Amino acid sequence: MSELQLISPPTDSLDGPTEGHADALRAYFETGATKPLSWRLSQLDALEHFLMEREQDIEDALRADLRKPPTEAFTSEAGIALSELRLTRRKLASWMKPERVRTSKIAMPGRSYIYREPLGVALIIGAWNYPLHLVLVPLIGAIAAGNCAVLKPSEVAPNVSALIAKWIPKYLDRKAVQVVEGSVPETTALLQEKWDHIFYTGNGTVGRIVMAAAARHLTPVTLELGGKSPCIVDESADLNMAAQRIVFGKFFNAGQTCVAPDYVLVHDHVHDALVNRMSSAIREFYGDDPKQSPDFARIVNERHHARLTRLLDDADVVTGGENDVSDRYIAPTILKNVKEDDAVMQEEIFGPILPVISVPSVDSAIAFVNRRPKPLALYLFGRDKDVHDRVLAGTSAGGTTINHIWLHLGVDQLPFGGVGESGMGAYHGRLSFETFSHRRAVLKKPLLPDPPLLFPPYSARKLRWIKRLL
Repeated sequence: MSELQLISPPTDSLDGPTEGHADALRAYFETGATKPLSWRLSQLDALEHFLMEREQDIEDALRADLRKPPTEAFTSEAGIALSELRLTRRKLASWMKPERVRTSKIAMPGRSYIYREPLGVALIIGAWNYPLHLVLVPLIGAIAAGNCAVLKPSEVAPNVSALIAKWIPKYLDRKAVQVVEGSVPETTALLQEKWDHIFYTGNGTVGRIVMAAAARHLTPVTLELGGKSPCIVDESADLNMAAQRIVFGKFFNAGQTCVAPDYVLVHDHVHDALVNRMSSAIREFYGDDPKQSPDFARIVNERHHARLTRLLDDADVVTGGENDVSDRYIAPTILKNVKEDDAVMQEEIFGPILPVISVPSVDSAIAFVNRRPKPLALYLFGRDKDVHDRVLAGTSAGGTTINHIWLHLGVDQLPFGGVGESGMGAYHGRLSFETFSHRRAVLKKPLLPDPPLLFPPYSARKLRWIKRLL
């Protein structure tokens, strides 16, 4: 989700791209300075120095904005960025090499290759829930591919935004990477410029605005959106394990995670047992009073706190429900007897509230999921492999973890991205490099006389040979 709710689409009265950040960076890009492997590696090295040397500053900023515990702050922010850039640095030389592919008979003799070339100048718009991670991980891909970039961190996490604006220009090549702070007016102005790629993380409302702006210049986009990610618990599940893992995944960062389980669909035979075990897991993780726990984060601001507390009106609360606006606190909360048309089921929750819905079968859970837009993630707990196959075949989601929560996004060989209303495009690992690269087709022909087969005058005999070769 994002705070950029009020962005207006760029006006159609503009005849062409406005002067601004993109033009300045494009002039530098066109010098070729960002294309050598040496430049790309130097920037990745500098980014690692930033993450290591400013570790305490990063932790302090995340605590100020979201009260993130140090462990969550490192693992989900600086740690994941460090892992990504170290993999990228290790593999980059091989990723950049021209890839030889098979040449069809009709083009022989010759050799065929795919060259990866940088797109040019990218705009990266981050989100507030992981305000460092969601700016730097796309940036790693943009740099690795040899691009220039403008970073727009979220103003809803002002301390992290200020940290990025202060330090990134001191570590990276400021002719190639710029930071623009601000809110709706600044983002709207950026969207009026001509970019070679726009990478946006946030909600679908703003995603549509970004896509409309990009369409004016035929700019490709990556949209990392959200949605209501379901968690299906089959009667064959290990309930103790499922409860612990669901509670961990849901209440990490106080539920402000785009891939957090948004609601649970549990077989009615094990509904009560699962709810009881999840309540116990909350006490085990955060104590009898989670407000006093140093390991439980806070809601990002009062506006989101108010939005979330409204979802609790008339709700059947199993555990939690307490809140304190002055502390931006909402307790880890489990709801039962939730109906499909309840307010809590109409929008992505993005907070520490977990609705639990009883279903009579896996097939009814599949049908429930399919009545809604395709989610960014889907989770399934159960021992029955036939159930695994039925859920995977019967649903569509950006990604899926079976018998755990959101760990698929930490596997660098797997694409991370949405489908349908949960987004388009993917990144992480090599896919980040590919996202910001153009795959250029190259055929190299030898200086030998061409066979007369393709040239006029044509004949029936030539056509028969062509059909054989194709």
